[in-house]
Amino acid sequence: MPKASDTLWDLAIAEVKKRENPDNDDDVKPGEVWEKSILFMGNKNGGKTTIILRCLEREESPKPTLALEYTFGRRARRHNTPKDVAHFWELGGGTSLVELIRIPITSHNIRSFAVVLVLDLSKPHELWTTMESLLQVTRNHVNKILTKLEKANPEVAAEIKQRMWNDLQRDHPDYALVDPFPIPLVIIGSKYDLFHEFDSEMRKIISKTLRFVSHYYGASLVFTSKSEALLLKARALINHLAFGYDKSKSVSVDPSKPLFIPAGLDSMSQIGPPPASDSDLGKMHATTPLELWKKVFEKTFPPKSFCDLQDTKDPAQDIQYTEYEVDVMRAQKNQELEQYKRNASKSWKEMDFDSDS
Repeated sequence: MPKASDTLWDLAIAEVKKRENPDNDDDVKPGEVWEKSILFMGNKNGGKTTIILRCLEREESPKPTLALEYTFGRRARRHNTPKDVAHFWELGGGTSLVELIRIPITSHNIRSFAVVLVLDLSKPHELWTTMESLLQVTRNHVNKILTKLEKANPEVAAEIKQRMWNDLQRDHPDYALVDPFPIPLVIIGSKYDLFHEFDSEMRKIISKTLRFVSHYYGASLVFTSKSEALLLKARALINHLAFGYDKSKSVSVDPSKPLFIPAGLDSMSQIGPPPASDSDLGKMHATTPLELWKKVFEKTFPPKSFCDLQDTKDPAQDIQYTEYEVDVMRAQKNQELEQYKRNASKSWKEMDFDSDS
């Protein structure tokens, strides 16, 4: 029952929570609207915007993402039914703006939230660093929300934690070896066309490593490029998260072909051990399987020393955000600032300081 003190925002949140379907499409009552949110993050210029536009069937040229951008899509599950809504958030800047994930992921939408991590396969030296940084910050934020929910709404918190294991049955041989991400996760390896030109051994190491990471986190994995056929496979996984479309059961694990592995359909025995010799593995000290795979991967692909923050461009200089009146005023203020600095510097130099104490 709404309270007189409720704001319009409070009422909207309550309505969304009432309509949310945390499990499957069958539980949504006729006439109710499915509302989901997805955050896309990953390498700079990794193809996130292109993937979103294809999912929404928009024939637009992708533009660079400034910081955190939002769009949405609508789909009807059946004929003559209300259209469901999917909120698409995109984090720009690679890892430099990762703290912005706190804006779209909140306690109000955590039950209906998912993450899509887009990794540029053509930049293996940035791959692990990007993946680790983005997933770690996101996981910590989600866990903080869950900790608060355990006190405020323990039933919802328990439901979310239980759902983490939905794709892995208790009798799965890897049940005790994995650590599922707290909310649904899809990992997309982009620019497969460039990756396919790599040496076969390099491709094998990258493919095995991403298979392990995806399985460890209970995530789906798909390799894609600008090829329409590959984009359709990525779109199928995203549409499952966004609109509850049927989940694909097909699997492709051949390292010479684009990988496509829905969550829960891989296994440690099929993936095999980390791609290193027994003697090298024996010299590596790791406390978790994930740490061991990281050491093996970075032995072949040492992390590139770079700072995303230094590469972040000033949005005021970006031509796609040009506004004549604002730009004229900004130029005027910049001139005034430079004049102030010159005058201040001149005054400082002309000051007669008393050297006596």
